[in-house]
Amino acid sequence: MTLAPRVVLVHRRTEYEELVARHGTPGQAAFFLTSRGRSAREVEERHRRQAQALAGAAAAVPLDWRRSRVERADLPRFLFEPGDVVAVVGQDGLVANVAKYLDGQPVVGVDADPGRNPGVLVRHRVDGLAGLLRAAARGEGAVQERTMVEAVADDGQRLLALNEVYVGQPGHQTARYRLGTEDGASDAAGAEAGAGEAQASSGVLVGTGTGATGWCRSAWLERGGPVVLPAPGAPALAWFVREAWPSPATGTGHVHGVLEAGRRLVLTVESEHLVAFGDGIEADALELVWGQSVRLGVAATRLRLLG
Repeated sequence: MTLAPRVVLVHRRTEYEELVARHGTPGQAAFFLTSRGRSAREVEERHRRQAQALAGAAAAVPLDWRRSRVERADLPRFLFEPGDVVAVVGQDGLVANVAKYLDGQPVVGVDADPGRNPGVLVRHRVDGLAGLLRAAARGEGAVQERTMVEAVADDGQRLLALNEVYVGQPGHQTARYRLGTEDGASDAAGAEAGAGEAQASSGVLVGTGTGATGWCRSAWLERGGPVVLPAPGAPALAWFVREAWPSPATGTGHVHGVLEAGRRLVLTVESEHLVAFGDGIEADALELVWGQSVRLGVAATRLRLLG
């Protein structure tokens, strides 16, 4: 017997829910906001729109299909099935949060608050979701594949991200490491990458074309646009060293570049403890200790975004 398709609805707690959880009651949460000059009505209204969108998304799932719901904080513990159709109800960033846990499942991004979100990844309104779910289950509909970045440690730990991977100190203090490229070629900065360069910095960002609108873009702008940022579907990554510190023992000659498919950035830890995490989810990080190496490059897995 063939199982019915399963739709996984992904959402995150609203500001209102977080405030009530912190302060105990809606009244206490409202008092906290008004005492700081903010309107409780604004936060409650955004919560109402999110709840409406989530209810509408649940109603769009055919009655004879299976369904599941997962909150953002529970993603590291949730098991996606190969045949799932994933409906992300929320903001653009929530699509990035879920992408790292998928392996080719189609994703429909539903904008829970039209006009407030850019709508780059959550492109659809809830009233069009039912048709999109049926098309996804049949393997139909226009699908855009987006490049992802992969970090693989020498002990087998592996991490995927849609926007970027950050490698550095867990407290964002000075990280010490040696940085090079796996193939030994020189990069856009003209550094001798094969042997690697000893560095002390605020960490290293390796991002995709999707991430080129976020954290990596800020580093790119700060440098004056030294490289061409890749397009979202291009099999290439841009990388940047944050605040590299020159000293007798550390250099700054190898601080940005572009990685084409098949080429990897290699970071060897020379600190007691570094971490690598993707898309801002620090709770789900690779733990790296002195002497370990991590390789970062284009992932074989790609996000399949509907429409």
